[in-house]
Amino acid sequence: MARQNVGFVGVGRMGSRMARRLIEAGYAVTIHDTQEISMRPLIDLGAAPADSPAAVASAAEVVFASLPVPAVVQEVALGAQGVIHGSRVKIFVDMSTTGATTAQLVARELGARKISAVDAPVSGGIGGAEKGTLAVMVSCRQDVFAVVKPMLEVIGKPFYVGGEPGQGQTMKLLNNLLSASAMAITSEALVMGVKAGLDPRLVVDVFNAGTARNSATLDKVKQHILPRTFAYGFQLGLLDKDIRLCMAEADALGVPMVVGSAVRQLLSIVAATEGFDADMTAMVKPIEEWAGVQVGSK
Repeated sequence: MARQNVGFVGVGRMGSRMARRLIEAGYAVTIHDTQEISMRPLIDLGAAPADSPAAVASAAEVVFASLPVPAVVQEVALGAQGVIHGSRVKIFVDMSTTGATTAQLVARELGARKISAVDAPVSGGIGGAEKGTLAVMVSCRQDVFAVVKPMLEVIGKPFYVGGEPGQGQTMKLLNNLLSASAMAITSEALVMGVKAGLDPRLVVDVFNAGTARNSATLDKVKQHILPRTFAYGFQLGLLDKDIRLCMAEADALGVPMVVGSAVRQLLSIVAATEGFDADMTAMVKPIEEWAGVQVGSK
């Protein structure tokens, strides 16, 4: 039986792992990335390279994308060499985090060409992409979801959140708001504990045994802050972008975000001091500097 053709645009740190899982699941995958070096390992696994998103969309009826910022998503979907100009594509699955406004724009423009747009942003980091355990937040028509669900189940666990364009993106922004907030307040608590003379490893153990446990205390602190590796795998610049998108969407909806605004301010400070390419776990560093202590080993 012939293998089903799918496309994948953007095979960086997350996209490469998702595309690899599709290849290993038996799909015939056509890929494109602006960085040729990113495509080479997948080509070695059997992926077919394409020189543009339009070329990918002329090879496959379902095209996935995993891209860094809304402007890039719009260019890949709607630009001069975009998916919209493909001859075979019927469904565009955006696994990026772009916010509802971009998702709605892309869905409207693609819809005019009879191409269905699917919101499918993911959570779970590089580890989840590697293992196929990502949470995939999906919004699209039910009949379109039925088509892409088997593919998404190769990548992770799909959650159907609604039928309107942008609802999956809103769900993802809420997820990242809570993730960033957990990292921020956990960093402050850890630094305070160390300043008071407490063992940070014991502090985390107590948090995880009680009501304070969260996504930061359960893995990020012990794996990436205490040993000072800062290698969770999610760039501060991308998280900063996500929280700004979330704040803009909240403002448009008329929802106050007092705590969220404080987290956004801290992220802006960390990005300025540590750089946009720094890991999100580096959020603890300026707090340490202000307090004059360090959490974890030298």
